[in-house]
Amino acid sequence: MERAERIRMRKRILSAIAGTFFLLAAACVLQAQQQPAEGRDPNAPAAPQPVGASTPADQDKPAKPVNPVAPGVHSFWDRENDWLFAAVGAGRALDYASTLNLRSRGINEAFLTNSIVDNHALFAGIEAAATATSIGVSYLFHRTGHHRLERWTSAIHAGIAVGGAIRNYNLKSPR
Repeated sequence: MERAERIRMRKRILSAIAGTFFLLAAACVLQAQQQPAEGRDPNAPAAPQPVGASTPADQDKPAKPVNPVAPGVHSFWDRENDWLFAAVGAGRALDYASTLNLRSRGINEAFLTNSIVDNHALFAGIEAAATATSIGVSYLFHRTGHHRLERWTSAIHAGIAVGGAIRNYNLKSPR
């Protein structure tokens, strides 16, 4: 009975995680489809102009400096993201160490199979891939203009990784 109960609990947790990601993706799609309240940018050109072509109205205006980053928008590799990504990497490294400690004490891993965790190179690759995926998801949010979600993705991932490591270290050994 204990094994069946663990499998059922694993399925519920994985379903909850998948549902959360689905709802997050759906919210992003809905947010991206909303029209801005201000309407269209009055300084935006009506149609693309060929290089070198100018209208008489353009000759009267002083040249504007080109700003590659709009005001209020940050670059992806700024200081805050650097710290958040470092926190995700440190959290995943702590999770890796705590899971190996858990296995050495004779406790079964809850989310992965024991054979995956016991293959240290494979398990380290999975942890590295999880970190890279987190950075990739943050980048997608950044590119689509969802800067709060970009930051929250890393913060939540780091918190979950550290929380999992704390849980692993707090489990009692069967011996």
